[in-house]
Amino acid sequence: MEEKIFKEPDGLSDDIKLDSNEINSLVKIGKNMLKTKSPDEMLKSADSAGLNKTLGAFDLIILGVGAIIGSGIFTVVGIAAAGGPESVGAGPALIISMVLASLACVFSAMCYSEFASMIPVAGSAYLYTYATMGEFLAWIVGWVLMLEYLVGYIAVASAWTGYFMQFLQGFPFLPSWLTHPPVYLVNDYTSAVSILTKQGLNPSDVIPVIFNIPVAINLPGILMTLIIMAILIKGIKESTKMAGFMVFIKLAVIALFVITGAFYVKPENWSPFAPNGFQGIFMGAFIIFFAYIGFDAIATAAEETKNPQKNLPIGIIGSLGICTIIYVFVGLVLTGICPIDKIDVQAPIAHAISSVGQGWIAGLISIGALTGLTSVLLVLMLAATRILYAMSRDNFFPRALKTVHKKFKTPHLITVLVAIICILGSTFLNISTAAELCNFGTFTSFIIVCVAVLILRKTDPSRPRPYKVPFSPWFPLFGIICCSGLMIYSMKFLTTSRFLFPLWIVLGIVFYFAYSYGKQRRVEGDK
Repeated sequence: MEEKIFKEPDGLSDDIKLDSNEINSLVKIGKNMLKTKSPDEMLKSADSAGLNKTLGAFDLIILGVGAIIGSGIFTVVGIAAAGGPESVGAGPALIISMVLASLACVFSAMCYSEFASMIPVAGSAYLYTYATMGEFLAWIVGWVLMLEYLVGYIAVASAWTGYFMQFLQGFPFLPSWLTHPPVYLVNDYTSAVSILTKQGLNPSDVIPVIFNIPVAINLPGILMTLIIMAILIKGIKESTKMAGFMVFIKLAVIALFVITGAFYVKPENWSPFAPNGFQGIFMGAFIIFFAYIGFDAIATAAEETKNPQKNLPIGIIGSLGICTIIYVFVGLVLTGICPIDKIDVQAPIAHAISSVGQGWIAGLISIGALTGLTSVLLVLMLAATRILYAMSRDNFFPRALKTVHKKFKTPHLITVLVAIICILGSTFLNISTAAELCNFGTFTSFIIVCVAVLILRKTDPSRPRPYKVPFSPWFPLFGIICCSGLMIYSMKFLTTSRFLFPLWIVLGIVFYFAYSYGKQRRVEGDK
């Protein structure tokens, strides 16, 4: 009897020990997920990476303007003014939408500048989060940044193909197979189906099928992706030279539009100023926000920047300020030339100047649009490769991806991988959904960077800060409020992207626990 009583506590003790082990295991996982990486360790890793430091302040501004002025000014500005399938337009109040979008950017830009000057390491918001909030949230931010740059690239590639085909159609002597190719060779599958349906055709009768899979590809976009991949592998300095040439062309074309269009502005077209009230202005700000995406890409080139403590803030804030001024002038002239119901959402600037009898300028604008979109593609792929490079260096991805080319000193394997992902993604993702997803990713990264600045001010107040966000904590808080407000409000009207963005986050969490978490622990065990 006593023996029985004695054994029961032993069994109970084993149960308690088992529960305790499980709890300890969970606590250990939690601690690992919250591990931060010191800025000093990041700087040490960057010094041994071997990337060439060739970029100055002017190069960074060129990269920033090259990334920002592109698809937004040539395409989505028309949607922001006139409205789209799931949103109403801002009308002439578009300039207010632009200011709101720029405010959401400028507070975040200051936070980016503080981090970039303090920790000039490739990785942007991903590494800033790693230094303040730990491994898991850093992974999520890096995963979101990949969405921003990769999906943003796909959206711009789609717009590039549209302008390229319009450009070819301006030459009547070219063969029809080149100027009017099959729909399934210049569009993703969803867009091809939509176009064929509007033409009264059955998509299944037109789109070819391979192994029971319908095939539609953006062939011009694929070819341009391969060209950009080759340029980036060759070297970042060569990339900025190409971007500088394209920036000059598109700024000249935009200046031509503003100066010429100013003579055709009719003030009565600015009335009513806000035809759809607050909703139109707010949704216009969300849509036009896509036109500002790009300045944060400058921070991803931190390791390849000379004197980054000085040049990075100049590049980030300078490019954002220049582009905001340009956007406001374009918005005023566009809405002054065309009544809102006459704005063409596909090529708003070219159509507007053509409508006043300046067809030759419209042709030049098409060329400017092509160069502008090309420069955006260049910078977005650059940013995507540098984020993946930073995450590979932190052992979240296979070791081979962080290999640097012996001759060109660029992460060539990652560049090839990013190009392949962009090519595959462009076959099924349309421009509208891609732009919305890109916005959601950008808002998320902006919010986290603003939070991270506040955290590091508390946890590491003595670290030298060559640039400091003024009026802290208010400016970072304003950045959080502006980005959160635009993001949450837009979800009331958007459908597909509202579902796909959380799905992307879930996939990132699954990948982290299935591969990256275990790889990090194995690396730590080998040290």
